Amino acid sequence: MSASAPLYLDTVDAVDQFLADLSPVRALALDTEGASFHRFVDRIYLLQLSTDRHEAVIDPLPIGRPARLGALIEDPAVEIVLHDADYDLRLLHQDYGWQVRNLFDTRVAAQLLGIRAFGLAALLEQFFGMKLDKKHQRADWSMRPLTADMLDYAAQDTRHLLGLRDQLHQRLVEKGRWHWAQEEFVRAETTRWDPDQAENGFLRLKGARDLTRRELARLRELVRWRDAIAAELDRATFRVAGNETLLDLARLAPGSRDALFAVKGFPRGMHDARAQEALQAIARANAVPDADLPRFPKAVRWDREADFDDRVAKLKAVRDVVAVELDLDPGVLCSRDRMEAVVRRRPRHVDDLLELPELRKWQVEVLGPGFVKALAPFATATDSPYKAD
Repeated sequence: MSASAPLYLDTVDAVDQFLADLSPVRALALDTEGASFHRFVDRIYLLQLSTDRHEAVIDPLPIGRPARLGALIEDPAVEIVLHDADYDLRLLHQDYGWQVRNLFDTRVAAQLLGIRAFGLAALLEQFFGMKLDKKHQRADWSMRPLTADMLDYAAQDTRHLLGLRDQLHQRLVEKGRWHWAQEEFVRAETTRWDPDQAENGFLRLKGARDLTRRELARLRELVRWRDAIAAELDRATFRVAGNETLLDLARLAPGSRDALFAVKGFPRGMHDARAQEALQAIARANAVPDADLPRFPKAVRWDREADFDDRVAKLKAVRDVVAVELDLDPGVLCSRDRMEAVVRRRPRHVDDLLELPELRKWQVEVLGPGFVKALAPFATATDSPYKAD
């Protein structure tokens, strides 16, 4: 791959010609640039592409939805290589309705190999001895025109991705873990935004669980107030008012302009009309009847036997031993919530675990026998929904 400046494509014809020149292609390195640090609604502001011989940066702002690229990305015969694909997959589906159908995620591959430093910069340094330039890490990719320096910075995220993919794939095959990665990739291909996230986003703010229900109602109204301003200005929410400030406002419930501006972090340059809207938001929350105050959704309750935690501890001991043997991070091998699902299932046979949607088949393969054996002493005649042999 040449280190020359990447092609900058900002017309449909230029994109279509570039993609036509790629044909046939079996692997495409892809990355997207959003602007969540600067804008309210994140979207794709750049698309970076690399093959083993071509490189380009597509500007979707003047183009709109580049249909021919979508056909390539959704082609199951073309492997799409991304690093830490989750956010890119969500944006691709949100903005264009695209679904990757043949994914390779270099972050996931690295984790399944037991690599602890799995950021792209760390992996490129480990495998190729190169250091990524991070000077545009917080750049506003929505700005135009983009400098040549910014375009080259954007292109570096895909420039070596196919080579990294080949190295990781080879190691996965050598370790007998390629089928693990394939299972993870297939699951990831269905990644989408959760439509309920926006409406109940205030419940996920750090510190929200420490609030009373009345304070939660204030937080809900204040988040709506803040987000409405951010949407109107197309500005990142923290640039209007930070989450900590909203939490303080929810607790203190200021009732006057002076009290409002006395709260730490409240924007000193806030227009009086906007400030009045914040006070109105607090007043609305104060008027909500007690019965209608928001609450956190109740978690699914399970009948927990007295020895439930003991059973989970037995599984954790099995997992930790296997993690050392495989040189894997224990959390990558199997998280606690998945082990709890195993305990609730009360398996008597390894095949019972295959019916658990929380577990991957590869996890059943490496952990199933040990899990079943560890839980066997807890079994009783009525302890399993499955019939004994």
